Amino acid sequence: MSNINKKNIISDLKFLYSENNTLSIIFKNNDLLLGVAGEFNNNLKELEKITKTSLYSRGNSILVKSNPEKNNLVKNAIQFLTEQFLINGTIEKKDIVSSVNEFMIDKTNSVKKVEYIIKTPKKSVIPRSEKQKEYVRALKDSDIIISAGPAGTGKTFLAVAVALTMLLDKKIERIILSRPAVEAGERLGFLPGDMREKVDPYLRPLYDSLYDLLDFEKIQKKIEVGDIEIAPLAFMRGRTLKNSFAILDEAQNATDTQIKMFLTRIGENSKIVINGDPSQIDLPNKSLSGLQRSKKLLGHLKEIAVVDFDHKDVVRHPLVSKIVKAYTDKSSDG
Repeated sequence: MSNINKKNIISDLKFLYSENNTLSIIFKNNDLLLGVAGEFNNNLKELEKITKTSLYSRGNSILVKSNPEKNNLVKNAIQFLTEQFLINGTIEKKDIVSSVNEFMIDKTNSVKKVEYIIKTPKKSVIPRSEKQKEYVRALKDSDIIISAGPAGTGKTFLAVAVALTMLLDKKIERIILSRPAVEAGERLGFLPGDMREKVDPYLRPLYDSLYDLLDFEKIQKKIEVGDIEIAPLAFMRGRTLKNSFAILDEAQNATDTQIKMFLTRIGENSKIVINGDPSQIDLPNKSLSGLQRSKKLLGHLKEIAVVDFDHKDVVRHPLVSKIVKAYTDKSSDG
């Protein structure tokens, strides 16, 4: 990364078209080419599979052999992956999937300047769909955000990323992570250990998001001093949250009364985020879930943002989107 000109990264790429439908993407910086191609050209192999094209790494170039439309698709993908490597110093599989997403490309077939980048110490997080962009805007601008949608759409990860940047920028004093600890009624007493040990297994997805954005030791230190607090939903009653960013995850397993209680904890200079997947209600009586009702009751208030995700916003793995769509289609068919 040290030899890469970060300011003029795209100008370091050159595109040459030949008459036999071959596109040559020439890299002026070999370190950049290695980063984009990946170890053993694994990134190119994945892009080749997704775009159904033939890609070759030759010298300081990547050669694309396909029709003009697909050549242009790969050109845009390589530009996006180049910028992604610049931002984070690495390329993940989900980045390769995103590189062929029309959301990332503007009408002039150049890489869209991605707005609302969330910069955390370990990586920069980029919205990968219009809904995710809308969600990030809501997380920054609204006091209360209610989001609903399938797994893998970034509801929790994006909320934790925004909360962490606000904490590090000293815009808030603490992050509070909460979740219905036991899906069918929060019977914490049946689990061994103290409160922290009882609730930790249920909050693992929130921990995973934190560790993905900040070093483990720093997260542990912030938990120890109270900058990050782990609080089961049952323990939130009676509190007022000031200078805080509170996230209630898996809210589809919270009752109407519990969600009302959590929302009314909001105090001065605070944000509250409620996330859930209506298709994964684990309550014995699914009608007790308060997530959908909160959207209907509060969606008209201008201070409250409601964001609904669907399978098109899934960024976890390409198969997850297909699985979610299949189950959604099956449900609609009865």
